[in-house]
Amino acid sequence: MNPKRKQRLIIVLFIVFGAAIAVGLVMYALKQNINLFYSPTDIVEHKAPEGTRIRAGGMVVEGSVKRDPESLQVTFDMTDFANKVTVTFTGILPDLFREGQGIVAQGAMNNQGVFEAVEVLAKHDENYMPPEVAEALKKAGKMPEQMRAAGAE
Repeated sequence: MNPKRKQRLIIVLFIVFGAAIAVGLVMYALKQNINLFYSPTDIVEHKAPEGTRIRAGGMVVEGSVKRDPESLQVTFDMTDFANKVTVTFTGILPDLFREGQGIVAQGAMNNQGVFEAVEVLAKHDENYMPPEVAEALKKAGKMPEQMRAAGAE
């Protein structure tokens, strides 16, 4: 092999190994910061790791919210209409939080199978549309079909 090819090969190998090391270091650094999303069914089927920070989402089960009168601790059940998971949270819940509402909680599963949330995010209905926008679309005749079905006419 002539010296010029040998020099090019060394440079290419250096770049490949350098990129591999950089990707490995980034993956190692992000390993603790990646929040994977799991549904209640995934959690019940033990697909969610125990003790690792995850995000779980579902609907708050009607009649399941229990507040501790001595503290800010709230316990409720979350469901995806196939399975349900008990969630505990200590803190102030968002204004949009209520029974029958969709939520996303960030936290970890404990060894008793209870999801210990450190943050709860309540989300409004995916069919929600501000009244002003709904009225403008209605007047223009551009109301999406799913909005008509949801009663936003």
